[in-house]
Amino acid sequence: MRVYETNDIRDVALVGHGHSGKTSLTAALLYTAGATAKLGRVDEGGTITDYDDEEIQRKITISTAVATAEWNKKKINILDTPGFNIFINDTKASLAGADSAFVVVDGVAGVEVQTETVWEFAEEFRLPRAIIINKLDRERASFERSLESVQSVFGRTAIPIHLPMGSERNFKGVVDVIRMRSYTYTPDGNGKGTEGDIPEDMTEAAKSAHEAVIEMVAEGKDELMEEYFEKGTLPVEHILEGLHEAVREHRIYPVLCASSLHNIGTDLISNFAVDNFPNPAERGPWKGSWNGKDAEHLVRDNEPASIYVFKTLADPFAGRVTYFKVVSGVVKNDGHLINARNSTDERLAHIGTLSGKTISPVTELHAGDIGGVAKLKETLTGDTLAERTGLITYPPVHLPEPSIAYAISAKTRNDEDRMGNAIHKILEEDPSLRFYRDPQTKEFLLAGNGQQHVEIIVSRLKKRYNVDVELHAPKIPYRETIRGQAEVQGRHKKQTGGHGQFGDCWIRLEPLARGGKFEFANEVFGGAVPKNFIPAIEKGIVETAERGFLAGYPVVDFKCTVYDGSYHDVDSSEMAFKLAARKAFKAAMEQAKPALLEPVMNVEVQAPVEFAGDLMGDMNGRRGRISGMDTKGGMQIIKAHVPMSEMLNYQNDLISMTQGRASFHMQFDHYDYVPGLQAEKIIAAAKSAKTGEEEEED
Repeated sequence: MRVYETNDIRDVALVGHGHSGKTSLTAALLYTAGATAKLGRVDEGGTITDYDDEEIQRKITISTAVATAEWNKKKINILDTPGFNIFINDTKASLAGADSAFVVVDGVAGVEVQTETVWEFAEEFRLPRAIIINKLDRERASFERSLESVQSVFGRTAIPIHLPMGSERNFKGVVDVIRMRSYTYTPDGNGKGTEGDIPEDMTEAAKSAHEAVIEMVAEGKDELMEEYFEKGTLPVEHILEGLHEAVREHRIYPVLCASSLHNIGTDLISNFAVDNFPNPAERGPWKGSWNGKDAEHLVRDNEPASIYVFKTLADPFAGRVTYFKVVSGVVKNDGHLINARNSTDERLAHIGTLSGKTISPVTELHAGDIGGVAKLKETLTGDTLAERTGLITYPPVHLPEPSIAYAISAKTRNDEDRMGNAIHKILEEDPSLRFYRDPQTKEFLLAGNGQQHVEIIVSRLKKRYNVDVELHAPKIPYRETIRGQAEVQGRHKKQTGGHGQFGDCWIRLEPLARGGKFEFANEVFGGAVPKNFIPAIEKGIVETAERGFLAGYPVVDFKCTVYDGSYHDVDSSEMAFKLAARKAFKAAMEQAKPALLEPVMNVEVQAPVEFAGDLMGDMNGRRGRISGMDTKGGMQIIKAHVPMSEMLNYQNDLISMTQGRASFHMQFDHYDYVPGLQAEKIIAAAKSAKTGEEEEED
């Protein structure tokens, strides 16, 4: 592939709800452009952007893939992104590499949950966009119904510039209502429409749509509005100029028609991308920081070279593969750039353009282009590489924290030895994952955006790195606390041959506010307990509190004050006072009204309005407390505080309740008291488990 200048590049993301046909549309665009590609769907395998085994097996796009089409002497970098909620963070991270977006809508379902989510992502990145109503060849597909759905959610500025010829299995072509010409496609799916006159039965509809486009284009520009009022219409060239400008200024979101499976309309889609979407330079400068101060680089060749890494793949054979956008300057093969995060010098050996999993070598990439390179040493997603003379840092994309965590354990000792390294390689690829050890339960936890997300990681560990692991529900990190005060004595006395052991202390326990953790105070006067033994008393309290009282969970949010005691000149020691403190703590806990605490999560659910009642009832059944509600478009947002123990299987239940049309995320918020009945069950289970462990040891 030849090298393209900035003005001849278009970086276009295909975004939309899962199963709206983004991957098959990508395949059709590439096929029509003459790339070595075939028509198909993600579940059939073999297309350029559905190369991952997990994607083919599960029949969904899991990770963004990039492919390149050459069209009308322009280069279109296509980003084929995931559309399901559990993988949608990858879409957001990848949009940093795009300059525009096609929002793909299923011609049967219309606007769906994640359609609105990706639209918000595009708004956040200020991407010009157009809408493609796809799969118009499907049974029950309706352009009119889908357009109504689009306009009800995104407004009247979503205006059709295409009309379909025929419907469902008889969908055979597209009417361009700007040029007022028709394009008919052959059943062989070559993607090249035959131009002709508009069918008579569509003349009135086409004229009406033509007038609507003219009015919308004229609204945003005074000279076009004056011309429209004066002549009652606009010539085609003025409509196209006005549309070109309106798309870039986010005033109009054109609606196009397509069937990706039968390759209808893809040539017109490519024409639209080339003619109306901005080249990278037209998006304006990239803003960042340099030495703590605001900085920016223009997207042009004569700036210092800088690139932004928007995606990383962990290939077991090729190693780390880095997807990047050239923000400024010209990046040359075998060139060197500095990682702004850690000051590492990185050699860009064998840079190339991306075509799915293949990197086609090039000698250089110009500002605005997208490329790939393998085996960078220290560079990860979100990093900036730049020349020392213009060392800038572009802000990484902020992703929400994972919504659910599972305990993970290796099946064998060999798996255990390899597990950590393999997981960290996958973490490089997926920044929405978290892997950590819970300091209380001592379990290793793998957190992701849903059960399927985590299961895919487990499958990749096996297939890529031959590491077998098991998933199970994490232990709930309960804690214990006190509700009352107690003053007790702890006395340890033991006499044996020679020196004995003697320690005596009086302590006061009292509760602290939630989150107060632990405080220790010394109020001993007159040397009743020598100062050198006070730290031993504190250590005895801390160690005993860590082992718990009711059910073996750490005791928190209390204050311990030592205020009196006695000692023996010969028999007292640090160990004796530590043992005395342990006895005192246990005695005090019996009197201080011990209670069990549980972690409470801050949960936010987003679902279609019609499910709101059922979801709120379900939350109440989980001991949840609704903290707020909001409506956004056709979606209801429910906020609640729910005990962690009630949320372990929530994702599967949510899918069942909403037919998979809802999403949620949660994060730890606070600890609260466990109700009496639940507390009794937890304490009984803990004692039973402890008895079982003791029997095994015997």
